[in-house]
Amino acid sequence: MRHDKRARLRLERLLFAAICAATLFFACVTPPFQAPDENQHFMKALLLSEGRVLTEARGDMIGAELPKAALDLHAIDFPTGMSLAPRTSEPAMLSRAWHADPQRLAREFADFPNVANYSPTLYAPGALGLKLGDMLGLPRLGAFYAGRLVNALAALAMLFAALRLIPFGRNALLAAALLPTFAYQSGSLSPDAVINGIGFLGLALALRVGFTPRKGLDRAALYLAAPLLALAKGVYLPLMAAGLRWPAAKRDMRPWHILAAMALGAVIFLLWMKLSGGNQALYHIVSRKTGQMEMTAPLAAQLAVIMQDPAAYLRIVASSIAERAPVYALQIVGRFGWNAILLPLLAYPLALLMLGAAILSGAGSTFSMAQRLWWLAIVGGTALLIETAMYLTGTPLGADYIQGTQGRYFLPLLPLALIGFMPTRPVRHTQLIFASAALILLLTSGASAFDSFWVHGFVTADGMPPHHSLLRALLLPSPRW
Repeated sequence: MRHDKRARLRLERLLFAAICAATLFFACVTPPFQAPDENQHFMKALLLSEGRVLTEARGDMIGAELPKAALDLHAIDFPTGMSLAPRTSEPAMLSRAWHADPQRLAREFADFPNVANYSPTLYAPGALGLKLGDMLGLPRLGAFYAGRLVNALAALAMLFAALRLIPFGRNALLAAALLPTFAYQSGSLSPDAVINGIGFLGLALALRVGFTPRKGLDRAALYLAAPLLALAKGVYLPLMAAGLRWPAAKRDMRPWHILAAMALGAVIFLLWMKLSGGNQALYHIVSRKTGQMEMTAPLAAQLAVIMQDPAAYLRIVASSIAERAPVYALQIVGRFGWNAILLPLLAYPLALLMLGAAILSGAGSTFSMAQRLWWLAIVGGTALLIETAMYLTGTPLGADYIQGTQGRYFLPLLPLALIGFMPTRPVRHTQLIFASAALILLLTSGASAFDSFWVHGFVTADGMPPHHSLLRALLLPSPRW
């Protein structure tokens, strides 16, 4: 038994090291702005690195005045517009951008409405990296990569803390972090690095407070994590209710600490919305139904649509999820280059094998059916909140579909969903299957990213790419189909 435990710990350390290596690899190999919305996140982090928190409105634009040398990294050096011609990155592009700053000394107003009201806590690691790059005298491109590096290290530090704190189901956390999407987003300037990290950490603390003997330090950390989770994205705050036990023991104060921490998080979130102006920034989107450019709806008007006929809205949610479920599955495993590059198709059932093996590796604790149903209800309810948030803020007024939801938004929910299905004891050999599948998946994703970005190029268009050979589609990334 002791030998089995030591072997399990060695495998867990190996898998965490693999996550670290993959995250840092993606931070280096992914060309600038090839993570979703990374250009807007870069501008928001740059604003914070200059000591400013709030954006301003100028006419139809919402953003801030920023150095032209930084803005031209995206506008000139590494544009991300849609293109049907293959786009390949070359070392010469990095060299030109590295030496371009002296010709770009002015400042310009930058428009980034999509992230204007996001909390500065999401951008603190990236902003710190950008500031360190400036202090070291690096050009804007160098500071950009420094921001990525610090952002990645922050995500890995939170994952490490979550793995140490979670009282059971450690493989559930590992499995979610071993999906290429986690490493890819963490290795960028996206706030997903912080969102996923604090999501995992908040869940681990809630479970620790709710299911282990009382420890004052754990409770204090819970009261700190809840506001950070709410500021990351308020829809994830219900995850902390996972620490509530069913049935609850009499005179147990732990549930009240969890509920109080969640209430504190909600208050802090509302205060930030008030401080930041609380104004929704409307923006244009390409409708996934019509293909036409449309404007997102004002929140109050869209909320009125839901309240007018809640049953019709639930039908919209059900039909949107049914229609988009395959896309969510692909994105939560890994789809690179702003959702343009698919992994070899065999990588996706491999990810399913890894997740299944993680479930069968066991939680190491016994739970009632009521407890498991409670956890799954939290996952389902939070997923509904995510879809509703996107309908309210990212979808045209009165649309019969939901626009903008991406699979990566569900990554913080995945560990709790896996724990809900974990048996008490592990099934034999599942730990080895879990680790083997995970390592193969990460190696495949790393090779796919390098080949697609730097060797064969890729087409920046969404949807399922055409393929001429099923064998190539199964074994190669989509740019080589």
